[in-house]
Amino acid sequence: MVDQTDSKSAWAGYLPIAVIVLVAVVGFFTLGDYLSFETLRDNNEALIAFRDTHYGLTVIVFIATYILIVGFSLPGAGIATITGGFLFGTVFGVLINVTGATVGAVVIFLAARMGFGEKLKARMDASEGMVRKIKEGIDNNQWSMLFFIRLVPAVPFFVANLIPAFLGVMLYRFVISTFLGIIPGSLVYTSVGSGLGAVFARGETPNFGIIFEPYILFPILGLCALSLLPIILKAVTGKKELLK
Repeated sequence: MVDQTDSKSAWAGYLPIAVIVLVAVVGFFTLGDYLSFETLRDNNEALIAFRDTHYGLTVIVFIATYILIVGFSLPGAGIATITGGFLFGTVFGVLINVTGATVGAVVIFLAARMGFGEKLKARMDASEGMVRKIKEGIDNNQWSMLFFIRLVPAVPFFVANLIPAFLGVMLYRFVISTFLGIIPGSLVYTSVGSGLGAVFARGETPNFGIIFEPYILFPILGLCALSLLPIILKAVTGKKELLK
């Protein structure tokens, strides 16, 4: 009886992440054509009119939609960020986008930790050799690593949500590093969205790869290097101590 109860409890723990994966797969094949620049372009006037008439409701609906997109890893997060800039401007748009993205990230984080995180953390804590050393190294530099994976454009957002869950990162650290760490990238795409009116008027398409332009990418890489500075200093200091 006890074994059956434990088995049911284990399966219940996997249920949230299983639902997220299922919705993500369905969304990938069904929503790609709807959460796109073309949809935003074709409905931009209706969106502006609705925002002007129901501003508060627009903010609430937009944040809720963003949470669903990120929380269930649906396609269109980039378009959502640009839409935030288009509807609310750069400054307020960044705040709204970052808030929605952070809450959505927390959904994935908690679901993954419930299903796999605690078990994986326990196994890594109980392991020996290289695995244990890697785990201890990450534990000793959690803030730096959390900011690093958020700032590097090449790390997918979904992956950056899973890694901390698997390593047993505290929720408050995850929330703070996510909120602050995604601001640079969000600022870039939100500012693109704030200028969409002129882009629509010219019949053009915005540069979605702008974050990889040198004048954008290099400062972000500089922030990545800065986030790793504490780890580098610890390594250098540790070597000096060994040489004494």
